[in-house]
Amino acid sequence: MSVDLTGKVAVITGASRGIGAAVARALSERGVKLGLASRSGADLELPDTLAQPCDVRDRAQVEHLVNATAERFGGLDILVANAGVGAYGPLTELSPEHLDEMIDVNVKGVLYGAAVAVPHLIARGGGDIVSVASEAGRRGLPNEAVYCASKFAQVGFTSALDHELRPHGIRCTNVCPGGVATDFALDEGRGRPESALAGMMVAEDVAEAVVFVLTRPVGHRILEVAFRPMTEASWG
Repeated sequence: MSVDLTGKVAVITGASRGIGAAVARALSERGVKLGLASRSGADLELPDTLAQPCDVRDRAQVEHLVNATAERFGGLDILVANAGVGAYGPLTELSPEHLDEMIDVNVKGVLYGAAVAVPHLIARGGGDIVSVASEAGRRGLPNEAVYCASKFAQVGFTSALDHELRPHGIRCTNVCPGGVATDFALDEGRGRPESALAGMMVAEDVAEAVVFVLTRPVGHRILEVAFRPMTEASWG
């Protein structure tokens, strides 16, 4: 029997736009109470929501948001680690600032989120960690070496957590989409025109995958969901 999400409490990072906002709306529609973290602290005007500015590179800020959410709603059941950044081009042309930002946001941000959420999930008797990664975390791609490295780290971390946290009833899942038509797809270094978004998936497709993972019967878990638009080539 699928899990009823009504009354569950979730923290979502990178929640102000794109995939994070779509996940927030999808969970809110199912009665989930939300702690929304983003650099802007944007409020999506959803019911039962606590929105705060939060830079996931700063563990103290992440801890404050997670603890505030748990205190406001009486606990925590779900972490959706979605915040991510990208910069693209040959390794030798990538600025140190972009390299540091990708490692700090895409890797440390996920580690910090999990580290502060896990005690709350254990206290709850179980829960879910969903890591929104990328197909770039499953195979190397040209001109995306550092981005791929950060996403490989994210995927590996979440996969390892599955072994560590399963005895506590915590399910850990990597959601790895291919091209999604958001501002992220046009980020610095990709050199894509807006016309490149045609044929890509939309943020709501990823949100639907996240909801599917979270609503699976408690007796089993999904370790990875990988999917791509039909317009995107297969790499093996």
